[in-house]
Amino acid sequence: MDGQEPAMKALGWARTLPVSSGVRAGRAWARRHLDELGWTAHAPETADAVVLTISELITNAHIHARSDADLVLTWDGTCLYVSVHDDSPRAPRPREAGPDATSGRGMALVDALADHWQARTDRCGKTVTACFHPPGDAVH
Repeated sequence: MDGQEPAMKALGWARTLPVSSGVRAGRAWARRHLDELGWTAHAPETADAVVLTISELITNAHIHARSDADLVLTWDGTCLYVSVHDDSPRAPRPREAGPDATSGRGMALVDALADHWQARTDRCGKTVTACFHPPGDAVH
């Protein structure tokens, strides 16, 4: 080689979380991969934001779409993409929940936690993808 470091290739993981598995399994699975990336040790606040986002997106898939959740994590060296696909074609939207409401804050939380997010619908449902940048150069 010419002495240059090889370019980092993207890393990715995928898992289907059936409605019966609950949200806890998705959080634990994601936390293991965040540990592998070093995010838990070097960017704990961002890692916590990722796990909370995953929790909200899986909950939306299970409760509102009544669907399994296909969870994909992709790290490209600048952004950790968290994608959750479900069977509902209805796009999510942040909404205001009253102070006594027991639900309705999920997408507002995702909006507040992620650097940015988007939803795409297709004939098989929708995919919500949130992007998280690590703070500074704390993570490889």
